[in-house]
Amino acid sequence: MLKTIISILSIHRAGLPFVRSVVLPVLLVAMATLSLGAASILWAVHKSNDVSAERQLRMTDRSIRAVVQELAQQQEMVAIWDDAIVELNKSPMDLKWIDANIGVWLSRTFGQEEVYILNDRNEPINAVIDATRVSNHEFERIRSSISGLVAGIRGAPNSLHKDHAAENAQAPYLITGRAVYDAHLLELLGRPAAVSVMKIIPESDAVPYPHDREFLLVGIRYLDGNFIRQISERNLIEGLRFAVVDNPKSGEISVPIRSDVGDLIGYFIWNPELPGDHLLRDVGPTTAIAAAIILLLLVALVRRLKQSMSTLERTVLELKASEAQAHHLAFHDVLTGLPNRALFEDRLNHAIARRQDGERIVVMMLDLDRFKHVNDTLGHPAGDSLIRDFSVRLSKLIGDQDTITRLGGDEFAIVQVCTAGMEGPEALCDRILAMVHEPYDVMGSQVFVGTSIGLVLAPEAGTDRSELLRKADIALYRAKSEGRNCYRVFTPEMDETVNLRRIIEEELRIALTTGEGLEVAYQPQIAMGDNSIVGVEALARWRHPTRGYIPPSQFIPVAEQTGLIVQLGEWVLRQACLASQRWPDLFVSVNLSPIQFRANDFANHVISIVRECGADPYKIELEVTESVLLDEECGTADALRALRNAGLRIALDDFGTGYSSLGYLHRFEVDKIKIDRSFTQSLGQGTKAAAVIKAIVSLGHAMSLTVTAEGVETEIQKNFLHTAGCNEMQGYLFSKALSQEQITRLLMQSSSKKIQCYAGGSPIFEAG
Repeated sequence: MLKTIISILSIHRAGLPFVRSVVLPVLLVAMATLSLGAASILWAVHKSNDVSAERQLRMTDRSIRAVVQELAQQQEMVAIWDDAIVELNKSPMDLKWIDANIGVWLSRTFGQEEVYILNDRNEPINAVIDATRVSNHEFERIRSSISGLVAGIRGAPNSLHKDHAAENAQAPYLITGRAVYDAHLLELLGRPAAVSVMKIIPESDAVPYPHDREFLLVGIRYLDGNFIRQISERNLIEGLRFAVVDNPKSGEISVPIRSDVGDLIGYFIWNPELPGDHLLRDVGPTTAIAAAIILLLLVALVRRLKQSMSTLERTVLELKASEAQAHHLAFHDVLTGLPNRALFEDRLNHAIARRQDGERIVVMMLDLDRFKHVNDTLGHPAGDSLIRDFSVRLSKLIGDQDTITRLGGDEFAIVQVCTAGMEGPEALCDRILAMVHEPYDVMGSQVFVGTSIGLVLAPEAGTDRSELLRKADIALYRAKSEGRNCYRVFTPEMDETVNLRRIIEEELRIALTTGEGLEVAYQPQIAMGDNSIVGVEALARWRHPTRGYIPPSQFIPVAEQTGLIVQLGEWVLRQACLASQRWPDLFVSVNLSPIQFRANDFANHVISIVRECGADPYKIELEVTESVLLDEECGTADALRALRNAGLRIALDDFGTGYSSLGYLHRFEVDKIKIDRSFTQSLGQGTKAAAVIKAIVSLGHAMSLTVTAEGVETEIQKNFLHTAGCNEMQGYLFSKALSQEQITRLLMQSSSKKIQCYAGGSPIFEAG
């Protein structure tokens, strides 16, 4: 710095008036500016650190308090249940049932460390610690510590918790409205713990139970150990630990843990995230270099200041313009000029912070339907043009106080503050859907697209920014899954659906690893002329060890969305190939998902499985849907050609419901088409279904293809299909899907492989 000052002063040794009037003021201003900038950066660093630490304190305290409510919510799932009353009153009790549905299940599913069931004398009849049933005597360790809660739930007149238990019966976060419980934070065995005691009562009036002598369910969640790890992972808190005394080390912060009556239990201590320090380390060297460069530039500018003052003024103006442009680009999307994600989240935070009573904050997530098709057919420049046009139209529909942003790709978001008297957000959604339907002129072509919208309202759905965005995204997913080109408002049920899908994914992954619960059923396919069995269709079934039968409509979509369908499809194919060796006169058909075609070297992998199992490829039939034929990126034509060259038969499933055409049938050379069950079951309800079936049969026969009708359930349908010329039939009129052993017995009972139907359409053979 001193060398710079000396250098500047040496420029005009003979021109002291110029130095006094120009150079010194410039230097003083520069020094003051740099000093103020440095002070501002340090203040911002300190402020950022304080805000981050305060946020983590709030989040940790909220997590501690929320665990009590979560414990009661988890207990309600099994405590308000008719079956629980019935099973607990059995003598002797079915402990395996109790483990699978109450004690061990609560511990394993929700991480409750200890679960006890007490009888009407407050004696333990079942004890679970860390997901393992243990001796009932373990309850004596904690009996004295929770005796007050038990007395309060029993309505003891001198209990301090009696009124608290009565208030909890109306807790808004419980579902049934019948739960009677009391939950607290307290010290248990020298550890902080959330404890909840709930009466076990029936969910309906159909099951009697002794009032005031109910069984009690006791749940305990310790606030150290696993709970600390969960808080650390959920809130990104580093080094979180529990201590009995407040002894934070240098740089650590602590939050006290108190029981519901104010007794100090201990402290949570951790290293707070300090974004300001990270920012200072990243920006500090760059800022210092920038400051040095500025001073050097000042030296150069002063040298020429006397001769080129006008040039200097123009340079200053250009720098200001560049700074403004850079600031704009930092917070706006380059393609559309709309606010980007950073500015959107900042404005959403401000809207939440400034919300007044009676105001609602609306967060919408949108994306364009069929946008990928525009990109693929007309190119990315056309996609960019469509995005710009859509953003212009969308901007005209929202108010000046609302914010619209482009999150990326074809994804947009809107934040809107609604006050009393304003039109509801649903009206804005309707106007957006109407607007998007109008055609777009894109590079000389007219383009038609739609949009799906997910909508969430605050404070009804909470006021946490991340949660609002997550819930809006869930609502958007629901809109897309329910047909697209519509809007859906977030409801708690959607969140439960997402959680259920997560559970199904986890347990299906385990089932695929262990093979436990997965089965393959086979539905006969019948020749039209003599009712003989010519083949069977292999169908995946899942009998969960605790949840029972899970229909394919629940687990197949999850498998497809998570990629597990590849592993599941291979498993079904192997089972079908092994089964086919027991029925050499039948063909066995296996369904293939479009997802499987995207796997590397799919066709060769299928062929190798058939060969490894020793199956005759001419007896294996692969069923594909029409959507597979539309996906050119997967190399579908080459894959199907390789499969047919290996001897495997190809059937086109659900024919008539998609985009079938003569061009597809010629190009992909299938062996069979299967008429979708929707046409079969519509017979007799008009002439349209009958005409479609006749047209499909005529088309199939003209191309020398076998035609199979699915979903045959009545004699009327069977007779029509026979007259129309179908080659094969499949449906409940003949048989439901059967196990491998049942198919074998059915073939042994009828050596001619013929299957007859009782009058009225009852199948001759049903699953046992």
